[in-house]
Amino acid sequence: MGVTRRTVLRAVTAAGATGVAGVGGVVGASQIALAAGARAASAPGDVVGKVTVGYQGWFACAGDGAPINGWWHWAQNWGQSPSTSNKAIVAWPDVRDYPTTYRTAFGNLGNGQPASLFSSYDQSTVDVHFRWMKEYGIDTAALQRFNPTGGEGPTRDAMAGKVRGAAESQGVKFYVMYDVSDWTSMQTDIKADWVNKMRAHTGSPAYARQNGKPVVCVWGFGFNDNQRPFTPDACLDVINWFKQQGCYVIGGVPTWWRTGGGDSRPGFSGVYHAFDMLSPWMVGRIGNAGDADNFYNVATVPDLAECAAHGIDYQPCVLPGGVTERQRAHGDFMWRQFYNMGRAGAASAYISMFDEYNEGNQIAKTAESPLWVPAGSGLAALDEDGTACSSDYYLRLTGDGARMLKGQIPLTAVRPTPPVAGGDTAAPTAPGSLRATAVTDTTVTLAWTASTDDIGVTGYRIRRITGAGATPIGTAPGSATTFTVTGLTASTSYTFDVQALDAAGSVSQPSGQVTPTTTAGGSPTIDLALNRPTAESSHTQVYGSGNAVDGQANSYWESANNAFPQWLQVDLGDSVGVRRIVLALPPATAWATRTQTVAVQGSADGASFSQLLGASARTFDPSTGNTTTLALPAGTAARHLRLVFTSNTGWPAGQVAEFRVYGA
Repeated sequence: MGVTRRTVLRAVTAAGATGVAGVGGVVGASQIALAAGARAASAPGDVVGKVTVGYQGWFACAGDGAPINGWWHWAQNWGQSPSTSNKAIVAWPDVRDYPTTYRTAFGNLGNGQPASLFSSYDQSTVDVHFRWMKEYGIDTAALQRFNPTGGEGPTRDAMAGKVRGAAESQGVKFYVMYDVSDWTSMQTDIKADWVNKMRAHTGSPAYARQNGKPVVCVWGFGFNDNQRPFTPDACLDVINWFKQQGCYVIGGVPTWWRTGGGDSRPGFSGVYHAFDMLSPWMVGRIGNAGDADNFYNVATVPDLAECAAHGIDYQPCVLPGGVTERQRAHGDFMWRQFYNMGRAGAASAYISMFDEYNEGNQIAKTAESPLWVPAGSGLAALDEDGTACSSDYYLRLTGDGARMLKGQIPLTAVRPTPPVAGGDTAAPTAPGSLRATAVTDTTVTLAWTASTDDIGVTGYRIRRITGAGATPIGTAPGSATTFTVTGLTASTSYTFDVQALDAAGSVSQPSGQVTPTTTAGGSPTIDLALNRPTAESSHTQVYGSGNAVDGQANSYWESANNAFPQWLQVDLGDSVGVRRIVLALPPATAWATRTQTVAVQGSADGASFSQLLGASARTFDPSTGNTTTLALPAGTAARHLRLVFTSNTGWPAGQVAEFRVYGA
């Protein structure tokens, strides 16, 4: 892993949060008054008047298919599994919402679960991240793009496509943010990369635009260090070239860009003033609320005034604080920054960062207590200062900060966001009706009815039960009620149960157990309708609808006579994929051959039905088993299935002895 921004920039914070008033001069009352009433130079767009998060998207795992082929950014040695002695992170992610995770060499979590990590290369991971952004009120993501000409390039290229797909599907904006650190041939390469690769993404409806122009950011011009030794002329050439391409150009600039001292090289004023928007860096500059207040006076207020005077938009940086450095103060540090931006009159904000688990300043879901951190790893959790915080706390805090900056909630110095949502103290209820809905040689698909919680279910833990006890084998997000167990052995019985989890780390009692047996080959053999609830239009004598799903070939449903159309319905419990319906009549030869005309309808709620298969004549012949198979189109899913009968050549009623439903 390359040197991080924080590692490099700590060296240039000697001016720091103390004594910096002398760098920018004393802030006068006129400057404060100007800032308090400040407005952005541009009207609201996808970055002005919005909250943007920095998105690294740089985590990979062995076996995820990424071209980089290793534990990218999770481990110091990417070729070896992350462990206590081989780690590149200082905070542990909460992985309960991810459909796919990868087992590491860390010891189990404090709660006994295996220590697994996500891969940014999995589209499902990026989808989860952008779903969180949408859910918690984050408007835009700045995709970090480092020098793409080296070995990391192919993986970064692929990540751009994955971010585009997630942004489009989740309704979040994104743009490319180039980091020019250690990129010696940047002046030529960045133009070629934009023209040949990144510009194509501006055609996406999710690509951020400001003032009608596609947004691009360049981070690193003017920093006074050896990683970014570019001249003012080279930087101006790049900025003006992007403007000629029709772009709105943001500059990620040094903290002291305005004064030209501290972390800024002298002679870069023309470079800074050439940008359409300025976003001064703050990570490593402040570490507590007092620092934030000092920077409000010596940086934020005069910076905003300078931008307003030159028609430049301003996007100050807000950070949650480093977990390892114990800076977060259960949200007080971050909220003080939001408050200061609000009282200064800033219209926009840049959050550093969304997923930076390497430096520990991430807002994405993070282990909330030692129960969710690998035992003995030395990694801190969000409760490091003794205050319980839910794993999504900093996402919620960011959402409230965004609402305050937009005027949707009042400006307040007191954070309105509780560390644990709603004071969650109760465990969820146990998942209900656990069952296997599909079985193959190597997989079992489980389904259950959703748990309830006083605040909300955040995930489900799937466990395999053996003589040695219960072993967690996977997790599903809180919105899911199905999970497919893979990697099983054919013709083998397995026992499973499921537990529900909430944001406070509480765990429900286990569901009931289910023991399916994998097949030896061929189609899945689980009858999804067996013993499920039924409904009907009518029945005669003792031939009710429950007879059709009792697994008994000689009991049957029969509707009222001479009263077509008639229908028979089954509730599968959840919306599941359905590919085959097998109907049977009793096998006795006394049931002479007959043809029934039947259609299939489906519904998610049992009230509104749509046609899944049109009416067709189906022949039942005792000499061939007295059955018929109805094949449904690929992709068919329904919770309620209804058979509609309009004729029967053997008897003037609908008749079914077995109503079997299969997922494949």
